[in-house]
Amino acid sequence: MTVRNRILVLLSAVVVLAAVAVASVLHASARADRRDRTQAGGPNVTPGAVTLTQPGRMVFRNMAWGPHRDELVAAPATSPSGPRTASGLKCLRFYAASGTGVCLQAVHGPVSDTYRAAILDASLHIRARYDVPGIPSRARVSPSGRFAAWTAFVGGDSYAGTNFSTRTAIVDTRTGALTPSLEAYRIVKDGSTYHAADVNFWGVTFASDDRTFYATLATHGTTYLIRGDLRSRTVTTLHTNVECPSLSPDGTRIAFKKRVTALPKDAPWHLYVLNLRTLRETPLAEPRSVDDQAVWRDDHTLVYALPGDYGADLYELPADGTGKPRRISTAAVSPAYVR
Repeated sequence: MTVRNRILVLLSAVVVLAAVAVASVLHASARADRRDRTQAGGPNVTPGAVTLTQPGRMVFRNMAWGPHRDELVAAPATSPSGPRTASGLKCLRFYAASGTGVCLQAVHGPVSDTYRAAILDASLHIRARYDVPGIPSRARVSPSGRFAAWTAFVGGDSYAGTNFSTRTAIVDTRTGALTPSLEAYRIVKDGSTYHAADVNFWGVTFASDDRTFYATLATHGTTYLIRGDLRSRTVTTLHTNVECPSLSPDGTRIAFKKRVTALPKDAPWHLYVLNLRTLRETPLAEPRSVDDQAVWRDDHTLVYALPGDYGADLYELPADGTGKPRRISTAAVSPAYVR
């Protein structure tokens, strides 16, 4: 091939790549524009004041297309599919308790996004900010509001496979003292201190004593439910094949997602509840794979997200293995109940 032909081939390739890039940008821009327009038949969303202290409300991330997409909104807990009040504050993940919230946010930059955790007061004002080292995944606040936790992917972006890495942090919202990674805690496994290079933690859930928490620990291809102690900075393994635990309000049970070998590798989980005293597992009546950290609406009912037309929809289900799932809200995720 002559030099002239090589130059022509190179120029042609550059033109093609430029055209592909322009088309991709235009497609993304058009999709973003569509997402900013309210869809017909979607929920009624209007701006207004949202607080974390008004009982009987459910606060969550609104995923309905329109000008308030991704904002925290509030709706009646007894009618979560009803009209939504939009706060103006955008979050990727959210949770709240006792007037304290944690909002995991994207910070859009000229080249790439970064992420942060914002600690919120009862009026959704930001009290503190902390850098988050990857894509936000899970968020929780202790029942008293004193502690907040979050998990982010720092390698990979799905729990379905094994090629991922997470970082889980806990902060004292009163003092600002931050534990950037639970990997700093001592691990007790089978009665002995355990060390491994592949340790991952995710999905913190807090007890009411401002000391005890539960989470998932993964190492050597196995996941464990661990009980953590904030004072001794120790975690202890309790039970295998437990992911994204959620402690019941009465502190006696853990809702979690369990890997089931008969399910597809990209959707391998079913919901279960574990009795912490007996370690007996109860499978729940949700036949679909659930990749979420369920929320206890009360001591008897769980709420969780499943994929929907606009990102995710919320469902509720009895926590004793009876009944059947019921969709309670569309285009919604990350719910927290104001009690």
